[in-house]
Amino acid sequence: MAASCQFMKEYGIKINVVPGSIDNDIACTDYTIGFDTAVNTALDAIDKIRDTADSHDRLFVVQVMGRNNGFIAADVGLGAGAEAILVPEVKFDLKKVAKKIRYGQARGKESFIIVMAEGAGDVHKMVAYLKKELKIGVRLTILGHVQRGGVPTAFSRELACKLGAAAVEALVAGKSGYLVGADSDRVKLCPLKKVIKCKKTIDLDQLRIAEILAT
Repeated sequence: MAASCQFMKEYGIKINVVPGSIDNDIACTDYTIGFDTAVNTALDAIDKIRDTADSHDRLFVVQVMGRNNGFIAADVGLGAGAEAILVPEVKFDLKKVAKKIRYGQARGKESFIIVMAEGAGDVHKMVAYLKKELKIGVRLTILGHVQRGGVPTAFSRELACKLGAAAVEALVAGKSGYLVGADSDRVKLCPLKKVIKCKKTIDLDQLRIAEILAT
C-alpha cells in the first residue's frame, strides 16, 4: 500500500489497489483475494488428517501460515472443529492446552486436532511438551506453502473479478489512490492513506465460538 502511494507521488501515475493476500490482514476490506482458497486448501488437508487421527487415536498439531496474525488459523480451526486454535494475537498456556485435551479424553474422545498459526510460538517445543504430558500419540503436520497454491475457490475467483473490474471502472471515472475492497458482498473504495494507518484485527469472538463447539 505504501509503495503504491509513493509510486503515485513520484511518477504521477493513477493507481487503484486490489487486496491480494492469503493472510486477509489488509484493513478496510472484509476479504482479500486468495484467503478463501488458502483456508479451503488447509481445511481439505485437515479433513484427511482427521481420518488418520480418528483411526489411530492420535493428537495432530497442524501448523498453518500466519506469521503475524491468526486469520487463517481462526477460520481453519473453526471450520475443522479443532480442539484448540493458537494464534499470535492471544497468549496461550501449554498446561491449559494439555488440560483441555485431558478433559476431552475423560469425555471419551480419542482423537484431537490443534490448529496453530506459525507465529503463535515454537510448534516443535509444543509437540514435545504434549508428547510428554499426554498418554496419546502426538503428530505434527506443517502445511507450509501448500496453502499458497492450488485451484482458486469460486469465492476467490468471484472476488478477484469484482474487485478488478471495480478498480478499472474507478480509474475510468477519475478516481485513483483507493483500495478496492469488499464490504460483505459489496465493493467499497477506501483511500490508501487511510488503509496504511489502519490495522486489521482478528475476530476474538470467533475463537470463543470455536472453543465452545470443541468442548
